[in-house]
Amino acid sequence: MTKMDEAKLDYLAGMKYKDIAEKYNVALSTVKSWKTRNGWQRTKKAKKSTRTKPKSMRTKIEKVARSRSPDLLEELADNDELTDKQKAFCMYYLQRYNATWAYQKAYGVDYDTARAHGSRMVANGNIKQQLAKLKKQQSMDLYADANDILLKYLQQATADVTDVLEFKTIKKLKWSKVHDPEGDHEDDAGPYRLDPWIDPQTGEQGFYYESIIVLKDSSEIDTANIKSVRIDKGQPVVEMYDKQTAMRELLDRLPEPDNSIADDDGFIKAIEQAIPGIWNNTDVEGVGNEKNGKEKRTK
Repeated sequence: MTKMDEAKLDYLAGMKYKDIAEKYNVALSTVKSWKTRNGWQRTKKAKKSTRTKPKSMRTKIEKVARSRSPDLLEELADNDELTDKQKAFCMYYLQRYNATWAYQKAYGVDYDTARAHGSRMVANGNIKQQLAKLKKQQSMDLYADANDILLKYLQQATADVTDVLEFKTIKKLKWSKVHDPEGDHEDDAGPYRLDPWIDPQTGEQGFYYESIIVLKDSSEIDTANIKSVRIDKGQPVVEMYDKQTAMRELLDRLPEPDNSIADDDGFIKAIEQAIPGIWNNTDVEGVGNEKNGKEKRTK
């Protein structure tokens, strides 16, 4: 039997993380990692205590803790030096790092009372020590580091509106409504038929273009890059995160490129010299295209 298997038996028997770590001479984070990776689950037992624990407060602590991390609940459960309300304060504090708000939620008092007691609560030795442990556990569970933030910016910078919607323009023929007792259609004025509308200039049936926008099903797309979705005057409006802002954030955080590894063929230098001209041409072409587009639409 391996050391990890023996540690599992001790964990299922109710031994605390720190005791298991000391017994097998491993780091506390190693024990928690074993538990998370292998899905260790021990049978819940009523914990003996000389204090009377209000059921509503215990339920509140469990609900808040599970919304953050299951391991945070166990971390709090192992602490016999805090009351249930103090434990609830710790969990709420981790959500917003706002002592006043956390005290209000945990103790159900008014703002002024919470403001007066919240700061003292954070300064309490036992609370301070527990918060330090919870923050460490929280960071382990979230695996959040600078690389994760960079990846999120990269995701926003490379996102495209077509990831969340489809749009196209279709050509439709024009028809004239002519009232006819034998017509196939009917409105308030009676039966009518549809005859082709003939353009007097071309002698052919006229036409027009209709733009269609279709939102993709939220269950089929990655909604992480969507800032907001709303209905404005009956039409859907999708707001994506700003790509240019994300790109600037990436450029500020990424290291300077090492051009020393480039070939000596002047390729990178040529690109750098060409960039100003490319931007100028793009601006000019963009204006030209815009004008052309307006002229076409006018026709």
